[in-house]
Amino acid sequence: MKIKDLSILIGIIGVVLMMVVPIPTWLLDLLLVLNISIALMILLISMNTQDALNFSIFPTLLLITTIFRLSLNISTTRLILRDANAGHVVATFGNFVAGGQLAIGFVVFLILVIVQFIVITKGSERVAEVAARFTLDAMPGKQMSIDADLNAGLINETQARERREKIQKEADFYGAMDGASKFVKGDAIASIIIVLINLIGGFIIGMAVHGMSITDALSTFSVLSIGDGLVTQIPALLISTATGIIVTRAASEGNLAHDMSSQLFRYPRLLYIVAGTVALLGLATPIPFITTMPYAIILVIAGYRLQKNLDRQKQKEDLLVEEKEFEEVRSPESVISLLQVDPIEFEFGYGLIPLADTQQGGDLLDRIIMIRRQCALEMGLIVPVIRIRDNIQLKPNEYVIKMKGNMVARGELLINHYLAMSPGFEDDSITGIETQEPAFGLPALWIDESTKERAELAGYTVVDPPSVVATHLTEVIKKYAHELIGRQETKALVESVKDTYPALVDELIPSILSIGEVQKVLSKLLKEKISIRDLVTIFETLADYGKFAKDPEVLTEYVRQSLSRQITQQYAQPSEPLKVITISPAVEKKIAESVQQSDQGSYLAMDPASSQSIYQRLTEQVNRLVQSGQQPIILTSPTIRMYMRQLLERSLQDIPVLSYSELEPNIEVQSVGVVNA
Repeated sequence: MKIKDLSILIGIIGVVLMMVVPIPTWLLDLLLVLNISIALMILLISMNTQDALNFSIFPTLLLITTIFRLSLNISTTRLILRDANAGHVVATFGNFVAGGQLAIGFVVFLILVIVQFIVITKGSERVAEVAARFTLDAMPGKQMSIDADLNAGLINETQARERREKIQKEADFYGAMDGASKFVKGDAIASIIIVLINLIGGFIIGMAVHGMSITDALSTFSVLSIGDGLVTQIPALLISTATGIIVTRAASEGNLAHDMSSQLFRYPRLLYIVAGTVALLGLATPIPFITTMPYAIILVIAGYRLQKNLDRQKQKEDLLVEEKEFEEVRSPESVISLLQVDPIEFEFGYGLIPLADTQQGGDLLDRIIMIRRQCALEMGLIVPVIRIRDNIQLKPNEYVIKMKGNMVARGELLINHYLAMSPGFEDDSITGIETQEPAFGLPALWIDESTKERAELAGYTVVDPPSVVATHLTEVIKKYAHELIGRQETKALVESVKDTYPALVDELIPSILSIGEVQKVLSKLLKEKISIRDLVTIFETLADYGKFAKDPEVLTEYVRQSLSRQITQQYAQPSEPLKVITISPAVEKKIAESVQQSDQGSYLAMDPASSQSIYQRLTEQVNRLVQSGQQPIILTSPTIRMYMRQLLERSLQDIPVLSYSELEPNIEVQSVGVVNA
C-alpha cells in the first residue's frame, strides 16, 4: 500500500477515534486550524474547476469533512464541559467576535446559522435534487443524440464511448451530490444542538462541579459555546458555499472567475446605462454626489475599454477566418478531401425530410441504428456509418441508396400514406395508388389512413413509410455486404477476435494467411448471405486448411462445410424436409470436366451451348417453385458447388447453392426437381 493511501486510512480512523478518545487542547487547536484550511481549499477548488466531473470526489469529501467537523465538535464539547477550557482557537473566536458583548456574539452566531441553514444549505440541497432528477431524465435523450451523431458520421466510436461514459459519470455525480447535500443540512442542525448543549450543560456543570458563580459560569461557557459554534460553522459555511457553487455551475467554459468576467462584461454598452443610473442617484436623491460619482466614472471607463477590446478581438477573428479560408483554397489537402467516398449514402428529396427530422416526429436515425445492430447480429458485419442527406435534385418523394458513390437502389414514398401488400388475392374494396414494394419488387398499393384498418382486416400487410425505407435499406446492405468488408474492416474484426483468442489469430495471421486473403473468404461468404459472426470457427478452419490451399474459393468451401449447422438452420425449417433442386449425375460430370486450372486457381470453362442448356433447365425448375410459393434451393455435390455458383452468378445470384457436406446428417432432404442434361 502506498504512503498516501495509508495516511488517508490512518486519518479517517483517527477522526473516528476523536469521538471517543480525549485529545489535548494543543492538538485540538491544530485540528481546528486544519479544518478551516481544508474548507477554504475546497471552496477555492470549486471556484476554479471548469467541470463538475473534474471534482468528482466532492460528495465523498463532503461526508469526510462533515464527520471531521462533528468529531471536533464532540472533542470541544468534552473539553468545555470537563475543563471549562477548549484551547486558544475556540477562546479567541469567542472573545473576538463577542467583543465583550455576549449578546452581540449570540446574534452573530445566530445570523451565521440562519444564513447557512436557510439560505445556502437549503438552496444547495434543492439544486442538487433537481439537478440529479433532470440529469437522470435527460440520459435517454443524450444517449440517442450520441447514437444519431455516430450514425451521421459526426463522431467516431471512440468519441461516442467517451461521451457515453461522461453522461454516466454526470448521472452518478449529481445523484451522489443529492444525497451528500443532506449531510450539510444535518451538520447545521447538529451544530445548533451542540451549542445549546455546551451553553446549558456548561452553565449547570460550571456551578455544580467547578463551583463557579452564576455570572462567571454564564460568561465563561457563553464565550466558549459561541467560539466553538463559530470555529466549526465558518468551515461548514465555506463548504456549503462550495456545494452550492458545484451544483449550480452548468455549461461552464472555464473557471468561475473566467465565466464571471466573460459573461458579466459581455455587453460593455450596458455599463453606460448603469453609470448613468448611479450618477442620477447622486443628483436626484439625498445620497452625496461625491459617493456615487466615482463609481459612475469607473463604469464609463470600463465600458469604453471593454468595447475597444471586443472590437479588436472581432477584427482579429475575422482576419483569422479569412486567412484560414484562403489557406484552405491554396492547400493541396483541400482537393484531397474531395476524393473521399462514403461507403453508404442515403439521399432523399425535400418531401421526405419529416422522416429524418426528429422535431417533426421522424425516427429514421433511430431505425438506422437498429439496422446496424441487426446486421451485426445476423451477418456478423459492422456496417459503416450511413451518411444521410437531402438532395434537391431528386423528386420530392424520391430517395436513393448509394454504395461508394454509386446508386444501387431507389424508391418513392408517400408521406401520410401506408404501403399495403395483398396476401395473394385482391380485394376490390381496397383502393389506392398502385406501386411496387421497393425491397422485393412486390405489387402494392399506397392507401390513406381511412383505408388502413379495412386493409388489415382483409389480410393485407400494411407498413408505414419509415418501415418501408428501413426494410429496403436492410435488404440493400445484405445484398452488397461483400462490398462493405475491406482489409481495414477485416483487420478490425481480427483484432476483436484476438482479444479473446490470441493464440488462434497469432497462428493464422500472417504466418498462414494475410489479411487480404482472409478478407476474400469473408467477402465470398457474405456474397452468398452466409453470416460471418462465428469468426472463431471460420478462423479455426482457415488455420487448418490454409497450410495446404491458398485459393480463396477452395478455402471458402472448407469454411462453409465447418458452418454446416449454421447453414442448415438458415435454410431448413424445424420438423420439415428441406425441399431442393438437385443436379443429375450427367450434368455434374459435364461441369466437373469443364473445370480448368490456372495459377490464380480453378475456374469453369464450359462451352456456351452446354452452359445455356443447363441454365435453361435450371431456370424452369426455379420458376416452377417460385410460382408455387416455395424457396428454390439448389443442392449439388461438394466438388462442383462453387462452379455451379459461378454458372449462376449473373442471372440467379439470389438462389442459394448448397452442397451435401454443408447440411447436417439428421436433416431430411426432399428433391422437388432435377436438372438434366
